[in-house]
Amino acid sequence: MLSPENRVEAFDILDASDMKHYLHVADVAKAIEEHERDLSRWQSSRTSLVPFQKYPTYDEVNEYLERIAREYPNYVTYSVHGVQLRGRSDQRVLYELQTELNVDLWEHGAPGQRDASIMVSPENLMEVFEILDANDMKHYLQIRDVAKSLEERDAELSRWQQSRQTLQIFQTYARHDAINEYMERIANQYPNIAQVVDMQKSFEGRDIKYLKISTTNFTNPSKPIYFMDATMHAREWVTTTVTLYSIHRLVEDLREEDRYLLENVDWIIMPVVNPDGYEFSHTDNRLWRGTRSVNETTNAIHNRTCIGVDPNRNFDVNFNTLGVSSDPCFGTYPGHEAFSEVETRNIRDILSEYIDRLQIYMDIHSFGNYVLYGMDNATLPYNVVHQHYVAAAMGAQIDAVKLPKAPFYAVGNSNLMLYGTSGAASDYAYVVGVPMSYTLELPGYGYQFQVPPEYIDQINMETWKGIAATGRLAALYYNAKVKS
Repeated sequence: MLSPENRVEAFDILDASDMKHYLHVADVAKAIEEHERDLSRWQSSRTSLVPFQKYPTYDEVNEYLERIAREYPNYVTYSVHGVQLRGRSDQRVLYELQTELNVDLWEHGAPGQRDASIMVSPENLMEVFEILDANDMKHYLQIRDVAKSLEERDAELSRWQQSRQTLQIFQTYARHDAINEYMERIANQYPNIAQVVDMQKSFEGRDIKYLKISTTNFTNPSKPIYFMDATMHAREWVTTTVTLYSIHRLVEDLREEDRYLLENVDWIIMPVVNPDGYEFSHTDNRLWRGTRSVNETTNAIHNRTCIGVDPNRNFDVNFNTLGVSSDPCFGTYPGHEAFSEVETRNIRDILSEYIDRLQIYMDIHSFGNYVLYGMDNATLPYNVVHQHYVAAAMGAQIDAVKLPKAPFYAVGNSNLMLYGTSGAASDYAYVVGVPMSYTLELPGYGYQFQVPPEYIDQINMETWKGIAATGRLAALYYNAKVKS
């Protein structure tokens, strides 16, 4: 850019050096004015821009940084790292980091096949790296700033929802009240096959409901019961959409290929096990995992204010023995006693009420692409061959229609595939008499717990195929048991 005063002298120097030149912008002031006018029109046409999507002012940058720190206080400068796994000893290192340093294990990984992912606080970062390096475990950065990543994903979700006016409830991340209203509507519109059941309210007083679906009002002893639930871990939103879509396919959109499932299987579907945590993950802390209960005695003993427990460590099966932390503020704290949480007692009570006919319990989680069965202490069920067969059938049905970017589903014992835990829902269901009890881990597509909503339809479709396959097998196994 040349000033009028220097233009002639500059041209003389360029020409003397035989350097070709040409006009690029005739009037810089006019070009700036046009650019600012275009920028103003562009920004005014978009009402939900965040600072990294435009040219922010200095004050806007500072306001944005302050808001990030305010809205995502727990995750400013937190980072996520991939860790390569070579064998069982590497898995053990990660589980010790989880229980001793409160490292958040996002992706379990599989030795030689899939890398693990861990979220690390800035306070623990160097210690974690030292432990990984001491064990010669290769690691690499996946997410530099978790708070910024959460902000970007939230902005994308907001724009996506605003751009679509006719979303059905199973096509988006609905709030708890809307989910309950949907179940009530289904029961009112289809009273001959659907019924809403109210369980004990959550710790914070929210309604916890499930839907019973049956052509015989749950009175036919020759039919097995299939029980599925979701969002035991609050941040795993995409699990709830699968349960809502299952309701839709069994009731509102019953297709001929699925009529057998409605007529020969009774269904219990609980879309939100942990509503307090689920709502908290929507309003305050996107990555909240546990319940929201407060135990004053525990807090007094530890002289700290800790909230919630891991509900999937709170069941009365090998309780508080493996893969848990004794620190009540850690993510894997199992509670001061088994079934300390009303949310887990609700699951226990459903299992107890229908145990005579329950054939499958499916506890849906995210993420990782796994179909897992017990036991978490590495002992195998007496019917492990049959459990594996049903799990493999589910994985195969999903894999047949999966996206190319998703890994194939891995099937096997939860301890041998991942690592040991105690107090898990699926283990408890098996111990009390459910013949086939599973933990299903849905895909994350590289987005971890914040799967973009444009993937929901795909996850719903493919997972339903797996659920349908296991439902048909549930009827076959149950009928064989009845006849024997």
